[in-house]
Amino acid sequence: MQALLFIFSCALALLTSFGAQAQEFRALARILPEASMLEDSGRGGAELTLALSQAVPYRVYLLDDPARVVLDFREVTWSGLAEGFDRSAHVTSVQTGRGDAGWSRMVLLLDTPMGIDRAAMQTDDTDGSAVVHLSLSRISDAAFADRAAEAPPGTRLPPIALSGSVASGRNDGLIMVALDPGHGGVDPGAERRGENEADLMLVFALELREVLLRSGLFDVMLTREGDWFVSLPERLTLARGAGADVFLSLHADAIASGIAQGATVYTLSDTASDAASQALAEAHDRADLLAGVDLAGNDDEVAGVLMDLARRDTAPRAHAMADRIVESFLAANIALHPHPRMEAGFSVLKAPDIPSALIELGFISDAGDLANLLDPAWRERVQIAIRDALLAWAAEDEARAGLLRQ
Repeated sequence: MQALLFIFSCALALLTSFGAQAQEFRALARILPEASMLEDSGRGGAELTLALSQAVPYRVYLLDDPARVVLDFREVTWSGLAEGFDRSAHVTSVQTGRGDAGWSRMVLLLDTPMGIDRAAMQTDDTDGSAVVHLSLSRISDAAFADRAAEAPPGTRLPPIALSGSVASGRNDGLIMVALDPGHGGVDPGAERRGENEADLMLVFALELREVLLRSGLFDVMLTREGDWFVSLPERLTLARGAGADVFLSLHADAIASGIAQGATVYTLSDTASDAASQALAEAHDRADLLAGVDLAGNDDEVAGVLMDLARRDTAPRAHAMADRIVESFLAANIALHPHPRMEAGFSVLKAPDIPSALIELGFISDAGDLANLLDPAWRERVQIAIRDALLAWAAEDEARAGLLRQ
């Protein structure tokens, strides 16, 4: 058993090293005080600019009694934040701290109710640094109370990192889902009729996050929340840093010739289900190669053996999750590809410790699929189906884990 645990830890260490090839990720992000500030805006609100040494998962929300804005990061060291950082008359105090579960928190205490107009993180592709931009403006007491009531469940206390089976080892019982909107920035993905895959998937992911959070049973992070490039290894690093139980990569590709339509759910395999799946996986990797990211680092034979061992438990869980998604799509009458369950060697699915799937929501080269992706009602139907599939899978996964513990 000790030897197996050592092998598993080595596999994770090697994969973490692989995930840091494009950019050197440290254990903690650092505040860059010279580029950070909080000041009043011209609209009677406030603007926060927070510069970080590296991109990390984060979330922003409102809490009431007293009125405050909360920013949670995984994970930031606040040392070096200058005393003159807060120049806003509407923010009476700024409090920072670190929880006991890998989360860091900044709290802005407000003198008047303010809503969040914009929250975005921009990442520098060259050195991995990031800047969080937050815009606040005045709103009514009633509006603030409504928005504060929408805060993610479990956020009044620092979340606890996940471990083991789904929803175990976590005091809030939430399932952490990493949503990965494909492409972005210099890599727009497939493009047809004035639409591109990167934008469509970001919209879908942001909406899916809200559907999951509203259930009160999930916590959610996105690998990107704007139109910027995130390398494939970095996407895995961000998901692992958030303690993700589930990793879902979202895509909607196009084909140059022929006809293809409907949704497909992929899991990882060294051998693709067919030539088209192999070509698709290679196309997804190609954007990273063009952006100067070396994907060859996982070819080391020893690393491959160790990660294969680590995947022995994760792979069946990923297959079960993908099967539940396809079943949920069928139940919701969502159009599926003739072969809706496929396998291929997508680099973004190679985390050995997180059950992962890639969902091709459709083909934007097909007029019907593109119309669906642009239809909010259709998107919501798919998002609800994904939510239900994850809940069904999580219950089965927990039951399986309980049997193994016996």
